[in-house]
Amino acid sequence: MLLVEDDGDLRFGVAAALRAAGFAVDEVADLPQADEALFVTPYDCAVFDRMLPSGDAAEYVAELRRGGGAVPVLFLTARDTVADRVGGFASGGDDYLVKPFAVPELVARVGSLCRRAAVVRPPVHHVADLEIDTARRQVRRAGVLLTLTGREFAVLEVLAARADQAVSRTELIESCWDEMAEPRSNVLEVLVSQLRRKLGDPPLIRTVRGLGYRLAPPGPE
Repeated sequence: MLLVEDDGDLRFGVAAALRAAGFAVDEVADLPQADEALFVTPYDCAVFDRMLPSGDAAEYVAELRRGGGAVPVLFLTARDTVADRVGGFASGGDDYLVKPFAVPELVARVGSLCRRAAVVRPPVHHVADLEIDTARRQVRRAGVLLTLTGREFAVLEVLAARADQAVSRTELIESCWDEMAEPRSNVLEVLVSQLRRKLGDPPLIRTVRGLGYRLAPPGPE
């Protein structure tokens, strides 16, 4: 997701809370930076501070919509009149949260918007006896509920959406971490090792040498 907020302290706190909840967050401080980020990356959700030094984010989003941009948008703002909220929705916003706000509420609203993203994913994936419920963010194996971290669930969800296909290491990093992640580190390998341990035997996540990983039923390589 993309977070557009010029207040550095607020941006840091919100981004930290969203990352703790398992979201990959790219942070920018103004509309030109947001424009560049949205051009490069197909985000599942964007959170805009309504009034930025570089302009009114509502006007920017209205222009984005006229150009065909469909990313779900949540506005953060201190402007709390009915007219302001109506204006935010009329410009193409999908949700509107007034400052000061409770961070857990923001996290919940972002999760809801991400589920509305343009790419519609099946709500439940099945691979052998593994069940991944993307709406409830629950994973079961042989009917037993597993406890995964937000990041572990994100990686598993990407693999499940491409079940029995190889997913590159780069794609997993870009989908499940933000731009602050270091692709050359072993962060993905460590997480996959933890995920394999939690999923149990027989193993379902296979290493595709020189590329990445694939999620597939037990059987010959």
